[in-house]
Amino acid sequence: MYTPPAFRDEDRPSLLATIRASRLSNLVTATAEGPMATPLPLYIDENEGPYGTLYGHLARANPQWRIPALGDGLAIFMGPDAYVTPSWYAVKQETGKVVPTWNYVAVHASGPVEFFDDPARLLEVVTRLTALHEAEHPRPWTVADAPADFIKAQLRGIVGLRMPIAKLEGKRKMSQNRSPADRAGVIEGLSTSERPSDRHVATLVPA
Repeated sequence: MYTPPAFRDEDRPSLLATIRASRLSNLVTATAEGPMATPLPLYIDENEGPYGTLYGHLARANPQWRIPALGDGLAIFMGPDAYVTPSWYAVKQETGKVVPTWNYVAVHASGPVEFFDDPARLLEVVTRLTALHEAEHPRPWTVADAPADFIKAQLRGIVGLRMPIAKLEGKRKMSQNRSPADRAGVIEGLSTSERPSDRHVATLVPA
């Protein structure tokens, strides 16, 4: 990922927070048949390996797990993002030399991709993923709520994914390269947007 120094995020807690907050990632692998990508919910075991280990699962019918990856896989996690219009910059009134841009947070995690179909390991993965995403609901559904035979049959339709993270890259592009006056304009503009996501990004732009 191209990351100018001003936007580089090397803070481990910040990178892990972005991974945890990203509800859907993209798993990308290079293969002899071309690049392959699958949107996947993944969770990270932060205590497994120096950078943590990612877990998830794919549909067994998905060819991505069958075709050998050339080198490491890449998991892309996107955080908050927002369009930034040049109209918000103070410098627009002075020189007019401004262009639009996009503010965003992204984390790229790469490492060797392993696939497995052991039923016990698959059950652990789907149980942990379910617990993670059901936690915010007032009446969380659990895997144990479904009949055991039904779950067993469902597990036969998926393949597990394990990816120990060998490299972790973070980018936090939040107008750090702009002047304080320009950043103030961006904060004001995003804060008054009708989009909740824009208003969230406004809180991430340094004053």
